[in-house]
Amino acid sequence: MTDTIRLAELIEALSHALDMTEGQPAGHCVRCCFIGTRIGQALGLGEEALRDLYYTLLLKDLGCSSNAARICELYLADDLKFKHDFKLVDGSFPQILKFVLSHTGMEAGLAERFRGILNIFKNGGEISTSLIQTRCQRGAEIARQMRFSEEVARGILDLDEHVDGGGQPQGLKGAEIHLFARIALMAQVIDVFFVHEGGEAALAEVRKRAGGWFDPALVAIFETLATPVFFAELGSDNLESYVLAMEPGRQAVMADEDYLDDIAAGFARVIDAKSPYTSGHSDRVALFTDLIAEELAMPLPERRRLKRAALLHDIGKLGVSNSVLDKPGRLEGEEWEQMKRHAEFSEKILSRIAAFADLALIGGAHHEKLDGSGYPRGLKGDEISLETRIVATADVFDALTADRPYRAAMPVEKALSILWEGAGRHHDETCITALERALARAELKAA
Repeated sequence: MTDTIRLAELIEALSHALDMTEGQPAGHCVRCCFIGTRIGQALGLGEEALRDLYYTLLLKDLGCSSNAARICELYLADDLKFKHDFKLVDGSFPQILKFVLSHTGMEAGLAERFRGILNIFKNGGEISTSLIQTRCQRGAEIARQMRFSEEVARGILDLDEHVDGGGQPQGLKGAEIHLFARIALMAQVIDVFFVHEGGEAALAEVRKRAGGWFDPALVAIFETLATPVFFAELGSDNLESYVLAMEPGRQAVMADEDYLDDIAAGFARVIDAKSPYTSGHSDRVALFTDLIAEELAMPLPERRRLKRAALLHDIGKLGVSNSVLDKPGRLEGEEWEQMKRHAEFSEKILSRIAAFADLALIGGAHHEKLDGSGYPRGLKGDEISLETRIVATADVFDALTADRPYRAAMPVEKALSILWEGAGRHHDETCITALERALARAELKAA
């Protein structure tokens, strides 16, 4: 593994996970970055401001996983489809009414659906403000943790404010809203309508919301940019390479080993915020992974890399609906197929980063079992690397010792006995022994 990775390459790759949890087609944040950076250039922003805008656009949805479970609970809906469709609503009462009636409790019983709709109509404003506040505050916090500037954090924090004061959560107006947020919200709507209906529809939607959602001066700038060539570039298969090349600044920003750790830890918070049952899961899996690796006398650089893989192993869960993740009963049929795909999604996202190729393999294989009964590929024995076996053991141990929708947390001894029941068939005996030794040592230290 190289000592440094280009920051833009890393963040662009990880932004695809944010696209998934917002129910958006792949590349949404990258397209928003192209649109918003071009607007920033046309505004004549300086190099430093442009760079901050560039990262705001890629990371605008950092907090988006934090309201997914609540959306499922309140609207009795698939959060991914809900979020995708809601981005086409302009905020007018007729559109919101139609949306609520067509998206609340469609698969629930009639009485449950009626109660859900009644709750939304009675408490809709308060619910909406709470959901957006959680999302924006969490996103800004994680951006700061990942060492981005206060300007980037503010751009994320103000994302859902409208220039007429009708946005949320604070009802800011005009220039009270950070410039980056004003650009990012407009870029988001442009992309959603461009993908859904084409360039002309995107331009018409932006004009319609000028003075309401959007700053009229920014709308005027976009009107000068919105040529057939601009939309052809926006729809190009090579857009990601182009956006990487347009990173502002004379020199690309590089992330060293310490910075990579901070970014992995930040994204672990995004992953774990998806479900109330996975709070802290990635951190704990990283801890148990490191305890096992230490017992196996792995060198420190390998332990560090493995810890990063553990923090990001479940990134694909951002592409799974909370109606599946948080289901209290057994997953059946299509639900189970959806859940199984999270490992495939993890591998796909992490493999976009050349220097993370080994992490991608661990993300994709952490549910494989030694006897070939795991998923997604049914790998067996030596086809599963030692690193993957370590993370898989840590992952199962944490799942057993934490609360889940379908059962309470198990005592440590019970969890270890279940791991031993599957030793040699599902899990590696060496890894279980190392975990057991590490836990015993930790207990002795605590005593």
